[in-house]
Amino acid sequence: MHIIFVEPCFPANQKQFVRALHEAGATVTGIGERPKDALDAELRSWLVHYEQVPSVVDVEAVTDRVRAIHSRLRVDRLEASVEAHMMAAAQVREVVGIQGTSTHTTFLCRDKPSMKAALAEAGVPCARSIGSGDREEIHAFANDVDFPLIVKPRSGAGASATSRADDAESLDRALDEAGVGRGAQVAVEEFIEGHEGFFDTITIGGSVAHEFVSHYYPNVLEAMRTRWISPQIITTNRVATAPAYQEVLEMGRRVISALGIDTSATHMEWFAGPKGLKFSEIGCRPPGVRMWDLYAAANGIDIYAEWALAVLYGRTGRKTSREFSAGMINLRPDQDGRITGYEGADAIQERFGEWIIDAHLPSAGTPTQPVEAGYMANAWVRMRHPDYDTLRSMLDTVGETLKVRAS
Repeated sequence: MHIIFVEPCFPANQKQFVRALHEAGATVTGIGERPKDALDAELRSWLVHYEQVPSVVDVEAVTDRVRAIHSRLRVDRLEASVEAHMMAAAQVREVVGIQGTSTHTTFLCRDKPSMKAALAEAGVPCARSIGSGDREEIHAFANDVDFPLIVKPRSGAGASATSRADDAESLDRALDEAGVGRGAQVAVEEFIEGHEGFFDTITIGGSVAHEFVSHYYPNVLEAMRTRWISPQIITTNRVATAPAYQEVLEMGRRVISALGIDTSATHMEWFAGPKGLKFSEIGCRPPGVRMWDLYAAANGIDIYAEWALAVLYGRTGRKTSREFSAGMINLRPDQDGRITGYEGADAIQERFGEWIIDAHLPSAGTPTQPVEAGYMANAWVRMRHPDYDTLRSMLDTVGETLKVRAS
């Protein structure tokens, strides 16, 4: 099979998708924004051809290149794995007539109000929401639903540009920042109290082939706004054994079916609290912050190879072992500036070395990244352990012991 993969260079783990496709027997062409000289030798060896475009979300430019490639060698699939690239890739598929996730499904997986409307119609419990660029309409929604509310882009990923409004005044500030009244639209949602987690899959023909459940500590919005917190993400190995997860698994399957997701990676966020289990949002792509690395380390699989087999042949290769839970902790500098050093790193290595997967401790002099930059900004440590509760305790100890100093 001949596969076009969009943007094989960035972020760094993108090349693993190409590697897996190549090793599974595909002929792989890359389309990206960097010149071919920017590709490392290993990546170039996995590609039969590479085309540079000004932007991988320029549908006309990418369509022209794909048509030219298709005229020389039939293209069986066109794949993308970054949220911002998904709609452009779907539009190119539709124009050229290439198999893959449809524009309709991609739209539903990106436009949050439309997504929730479709899922509410299918009986999936969701927060009440509205998509609008009309301030009066948004305030009327707020009066009906009551505060607090969440304001976020209609399409987007993670907590980027997301804010909580606790009253009419803070709602107006959020709308001002988002440009509502100046042509912009936002999604405004009922705030759901509870614990936040996510459900990720590799889905084949609409059926879940691999599934993973993970947890945020604390919830994302708090984690991305509070410097002193060392936020954690943990994937559990209790998916099949803990009855409480069955409701999450069942909801995830209903969401995939209702949105018409066929063969794809998926990433679905959920909340569980006083109002029960509630759907938050879904993308028809892998999760961010290199969560697939944790799934691989926890389950004894090459997850990129599993994805490649699903895309190419409609099957997977290995079962997940569930041997380990795995997690990461983000370590924030004590202030903005440049990193000056670390405290406690040797103690953590001595105590937990056998359970550490890897770590990123930028060298002294490295400029710090802001708190809202995400879970892999600045320093982080990734670990695994057979017992979920033990892993949580270990990550807590890392956060209490390993300090990042800056000035």
